[in-house]
Amino acid sequence: MPRKELIRSLKFFLFSTSAGIIELGVFSLLNELTAWSYWPCYLIALVVSVLWNFTLNRRFTFQSAGNVPKAMALVFAFYCVFTPLSTWLGHYLADVLCWNEYLVTGINMVCNFVLEFLYQRFVVFRDSLDTSQAAGKKNK
Repeated sequence: MPRKELIRSLKFFLFSTSAGIIELGVFSLLNELTAWSYWPCYLIALVVSVLWNFTLNRRFTFQSAGNVPKAMALVFAFYCVFTPLSTWLGHYLADVLCWNEYLVTGINMVCNFVLEFLYQRFVVFRDSLDTSQAAGKKNK
């Protein structure tokens, strides 16, 4: 793996970790302070973390100057598939099989991390990697 891709992967991991902390925080607040079932707590926490993660990774990890609405639409498409599947899986594991809600959320977060990196790297930002002004200054 070239050095640049290793650094890109590390940045994605760090920003995703910060998004994961936000997701767990929001999930914990909603799970502990409301009487809601698993899925609305998870769904709200996921949306907040996705917005955070997309913003930071577009700017700093993928350094994309590409069309932001197009990139957001592609990420939205990813979550149109991932969110229902992970929400259903989480509901089934936590509410039907009575698994621990935090374990289920952790499983969903790991799946999200791996799939989202691959999708953003090879679909969303594949043609606009390192096109921002900040990336251009680093490459000189």
